[in-house]
Amino acid sequence: MIRAAFEPANRMNLLGNIVFFIFGGFIIFLGYVLGGILLCLTIIGIPFGYQCFKLAGGVLAPFGRDVFETEPPAGPVRLIMNILWIILPGLELAIMHLLLGLFFALTIIGFPIAVQHMKLVKVALLPFGHEMRDI
Repeated sequence: MIRAAFEPANRMNLLGNIVFFIFGGFIIFLGYVLGGILLCLTIIGIPFGYQCFKLAGGVLAPFGRDVFETEPPAGPVRLIMNILWIILPGLELAIMHLLLGLFFALTIIGFPIAVQHMKLVKVALLPFGHEMRDI
């Protein structure tokens, strides 16, 4: 178990997560946590706040993770929740990740960070029915 942490791929993921954290990941993380706290103040907003906290965990360390669709098929509740999410904070969050991804894609050094932001666009736009897991 300890040996796996020192494999080259894991070291690169760690380095990528540190660079992502320094170049804006911490600010995005704080935004998701603050949004989650504000949404959890109401009973109706608790499912949306929970999604903000899940996204905050994904934004904190996106390297070595990927976005997967959850097992149950799409149902009407998930569709309604995703529509409400898009109306409330989702569209702005997805646009934020899209713009940051385009900004970081301007340089060769920032390209890996841009790829992570583009990966986060999908989960920021439609969080219900998607999750970030280790690969």
